Amino acid sequence: MREPASSRGYFRSQMKILVIEDEAKLARVIEESLTLARYDVRVATTGEEGFFLLSGEPFDLVVLDLMLPGRGGIEILSAMRARDAAPPVIIITARDSVEDRVRGLDSGADDYLVKPFALPELLARVRAMLRRGGAETVLRLRCADLEMDLVARAVSRAGQAVELTAKEFEILEFLLRHRGTTVTRAMIVRDIWHEVARVMPLDNVIDVHIARLRKKIDTGFGVPLVHTVRGIGFVLRAHP
Repeated sequence: MREPASSRGYFRSQMKILVIEDEAKLARVIEESLTLARYDVRVATTGEEGFFLLSGEPFDLVVLDLMLPGRGGIEILSAMRARDAAPPVIIITARDSVEDRVRGLDSGADDYLVKPFALPELLARVRAMLRRGGAETVLRLRCADLEMDLVARAVSRAGQAVELTAKEFEILEFLLRHRGTTVTRAMIVRDIWHEVARVMPLDNVIDVHIARLRKKIDTGFGVPLVHTVRGIGFVLRAHP
């Protein structure tokens, strides 16, 4: 299932998949196959590059090789699962022992595919994985007891309705899509205000919107969700 179309730039009309694979030929073939299947595909050829992309962008699914230069697949997987939210992961690897499969699944993988594999099988597993969590990922966003319904454009916390302005809704949606990851003011300017170069910075305007948003979703609740990362930006998470 795809997200509802929107004129706002940061809304995705395709499911977004990250492929982390160091074999250039295989990575290219997977990318082409997934692109033909109408997915939005990004490719990383090292563990460090893959981890960097995961830290800065939201993905609906990750196809992850275990044997990578630099940061290994298991290390990436463990770091992902330690965050508040992480996309489903399909491991692809030449390691086919029972021990390797158990280790991968125990580290948080959702599926396991041994090389060499047929591309139709990978595509079938991708479809199944996205169907399994697709509707929830696309139509509702959550962090702890905070929930956003993208269809009804409604927000609630602990079952209580939260009234937001249109801009506050956009900012909160952006934070929810990046939950657990620090969002910079520059990212907010680019993806919500859609301005790259500006004579007068929007920092003060953003700070005012964040302050109002924090008051609406955190006041009266025991656990604050909107946190300021001094000198960098903001992060939505359920722990200090």
